[in-house]
Amino acid sequence: MSDRSTIEWTEATWNPTTGCDRVSEGCTNCYALTLAKRLKAMGSAKYQNDGDPRTSGPGFGLTVHPDALRVPYGWRSPRTVFVNSMSDLFHARVPLGFVRQVFQVMADTPQHTYQVLTKRARRLRQVAGKLEWPPNVWMGVSVETARELPRVDDLRQVPAAVRFLSCEPLLGPLDGLDLSSGIDWVIAGGESGPHFRPVEEEWVTGVRDVCLGADVAFFFKQWGGRTPKASGRCLQGRTWDQMPLPTAVPTG
Repeated sequence: MSDRSTIEWTEATWNPTTGCDRVSEGCTNCYALTLAKRLKAMGSAKYQNDGDPRTSGPGFGLTVHPDALRVPYGWRSPRTVFVNSMSDLFHARVPLGFVRQVFQVMADTPQHTYQVLTKRARRLRQVAGKLEWPPNVWMGVSVETARELPRVDDLRQVPAAVRFLSCEPLLGPLDGLDLSSGIDWVIAGGESGPHFRPVEEEWVTGVRDVCLGADVAFFFKQWGGRTPKASGRCLQGRTWDQMPLPTAVPTG
């Protein structure tokens, strides 16, 4: 697959691991699981390991790809990179040593900005102190419903230069969302695909208003629908494309 991305908030993708397992409600209609099944059928070498059918699927077994570590060194122009769009770097079966190798690649290529997103916030917090955090790494957690709000507190403990939330697919109101400290950016969006679950406007505006109150950058990706662009990106008369400002790496 091309490393260029159509995701609105990034420019490229890089998958040093592939495959995953469902862990929360946001995983129900996982686009990556569906895509992995298609890539396996097409003969793609990275998607030949099958996952547990209860939590994963064909071509979506967690797989580490050491050869992919060289990819960012070959990119000539600076770019913003979504790390593991087809996996989760902090999955329990990704060895800590390999996570460290991924972080070393990111440190070695400071011209690029790397966006790492996980649903395994507890493991992230547990291993964060065993990793070197270069200033070009943004770290995020997925928060799809209020049930996942504890992931935000785990993220606050991580010494990343930028910490962000992906509230996508947003599946309910995030009552109790606290952005008063330690969070720099929030992405929100509805679900897309043939089995999409509709997002309510008040859920989105609720997140936006918390961001405005806390002076946190807000990015509204999409309303969702049968296709990602089915209902556009306009929220109450405007688009929201705010991005976090570069910050120094926290020291404490």
